[in-house]
Amino acid sequence: MTWRLEIALQTPAHSALGDLLSYASPEPLAAGTLVRVPLGRREVLGVVWSAEAAAPAPEAERVALREIAAALEALPPVSAAWRELVGFAARYYQRSLGEVALAALPPQLRDLSTVQLARRLKRRAAEGDTAAAPAGRGDVPTPTAEQAQALERIAAEPGPFLLFGSTGSGKTEVYLRAVADLLEGDPQAQAMVMVPEINLTPQLEARFAERFGAGAVVSMHSGMTNPQRLASWLAAHHGTARIVLGTRMAVFASMPRLRLIVVDEEHDPSYKQQEGARYSARDLAVWRGRREEAKVILGSATPSLESWHQSRPATAGEAAGRYTRLEMPSRIRAQGGDAEGALPAVKLVDMNLQPAKTVLSAALLDAIGQRVARGEQSMVFLNRRGYAPVLGCGDCGWKSECPHCSAYRVFHKIDRSLRCHHCGFAERVPRACPGCGNLDIAPIGRGTERLEEHLAELFADVKRPDGKAVRIARIDADSTRKQGALQEQLAAVHSGEVDILVGTQMIAKGHDFRRITLVAALNPDGALFSSDFRAPERLFSLLMQAAGRAGRDAAYVAAQGSAAQMWIQTHHPQHPLFGALRRHDYPAFAAQELDERRAAGMPPFAFQALLRADARTQEVAQAFLQAAAERAASLPEAAQVSGFPAVPLTIQRVANVERAQMLIESGSRAALQKYLAGCVPILHELRQGPAGKGVVRWLVDVDPQAI
Repeated sequence: MTWRLEIALQTPAHSALGDLLSYASPEPLAAGTLVRVPLGRREVLGVVWSAEAAAPAPEAERVALREIAAALEALPPVSAAWRELVGFAARYYQRSLGEVALAALPPQLRDLSTVQLARRLKRRAAEGDTAAAPAGRGDVPTPTAEQAQALERIAAEPGPFLLFGSTGSGKTEVYLRAVADLLEGDPQAQAMVMVPEINLTPQLEARFAERFGAGAVVSMHSGMTNPQRLASWLAAHHGTARIVLGTRMAVFASMPRLRLIVVDEEHDPSYKQQEGARYSARDLAVWRGRREEAKVILGSATPSLESWHQSRPATAGEAAGRYTRLEMPSRIRAQGGDAEGALPAVKLVDMNLQPAKTVLSAALLDAIGQRVARGEQSMVFLNRRGYAPVLGCGDCGWKSECPHCSAYRVFHKIDRSLRCHHCGFAERVPRACPGCGNLDIAPIGRGTERLEEHLAELFADVKRPDGKAVRIARIDADSTRKQGALQEQLAAVHSGEVDILVGTQMIAKGHDFRRITLVAALNPDGALFSSDFRAPERLFSLLMQAAGRAGRDAAYVAAQGSAAQMWIQTHHPQHPLFGALRRHDYPAFAAQELDERRAAGMPPFAFQALLRADARTQEVAQAFLQAAAERAASLPEAAQVSGFPAVPLTIQRVANVERAQMLIESGSRAALQKYLAGCVPILHELRQGPAGKGVVRWLVDVDPQAI
């Protein structure tokens, strides 16, 4: 007897192959079983999608169906809840089912044969692959009144919860205790803790391993090797891992007994995937928690305006939001002392009053020097890596443009290269100007590499309290490229070896630096007048998070007789954003931004999507999108949707491919979803016709983070 199986395979949305492909099987298989099947000349991994599909195939179809190659029956099937999560993500973000499902599985699992997988599982069993019990709490700090109140409400109410706590208020301790309460109350329960970036994972993993034991905790992020990712996935899938820590990919972890999801720094745009299926891990975490009856905690000192709006209290004219807001406005008190940890004082430096070409004002340099003399640490934040963003010639006006992108190549002095941060094209710095032969080509602007060099010159004659020279360290994507480099540099900062830390946003959030008492932000003004309506929100969040790195150890600050400070050098000190920042008043900033968005009809009061097209020429890309919009005008939901003309992206050419986009808005999420679902077949059809000639790819970006 032959059975017909409907199987999800990794077929991209633009391939138009459909969500599920049919195969024959000599025996019935449970929905969720992983199988290996032939696809063209290859053999690929697939997921049996529904139990209803496992039925005898009609006689007429038996010959036409290809038979599966093997079933990975050594693995338990993925759960129905996991398949529902994948199905929802595929529908909402307008991708194919198999594309989302297979991308959520570890890469190495796609390549292992049934024999190799069985051998690996046997080895795991021999090593003791059993569910690890959480370790005792041991010597843990006494919770503050605010932490205790938050934990009581988490235990008593269904959520989802927005934990709005200032930097240094002890949100991580709330996560730890919430997980401990869960694991103690349910011997089989699992918890997921998500962070926005890979570099935040090691320190959080160390804290959880110290509290619960290393055997109960696994990590999931793209910085791991394929064998490591497979081992973590298997531990979560079998229930061995009681706690899974990871970046956005962890939201798809197969965890059959998931009961708690924590999304730390929930405001961070890194939770939005920017390649392939462009999902929001934060939003999927909330959806998954509701579907699997798991409590969800979203934590941030500067919540996203969407989450803040969803946690609004009820008013006379508006119902309460869907989230429960928990507030922890106070920093943790100095251990063993009575003084409450103070938020850093924000000082604005008006750069209009400084001499031309000033990099760091005299007052800021003096403040940093005082910290060095007392043995304290300072952090200088500049969100631009490299030595200089442009290399230029003063005679003919030549600049280091990328030949493949509509962007400049960044000058990196360490390896004397010009490198494009969009396509990766790099070459050696020319000896003379390629345009006129002038030998005097110079860097324009400043990146972290150049800032590090400048600080070294300024503090060359300054000594630490022990008489040694000032040590300056830089942490950015370039200095941490080698494996283990980030951990080494962070360890040096924590141990006190570094006096001045220079870096990009990598160091501005999430890190618990205990000896930093001063943070300085240079050149933040660009985001104040950006065309992206989310830019002020991101800037406020980034600056407030950066400020939160200062004075985190109240006992240390008190012992030093110092005070935590945040210095901001700006040409617009009167801007309302800086006024709210000086008061550490996120609610006031959020209220103003939400009022502006409500008046403009922007998220969270409307819903958006982008139709994107990449083509050989900009004209072809825009014409393709315009043709799709004209065809989609006949859809029933078109009356509830507003479409804007196709325009080039800000960086319109990358790797010799022109990029265009079209913004779609609607006041109804359901209407927008139905409209997009109707657009997808139109885009498939146009791609195969004359309008698609020259089009490289197209995609749909739902709830985009950048317009």
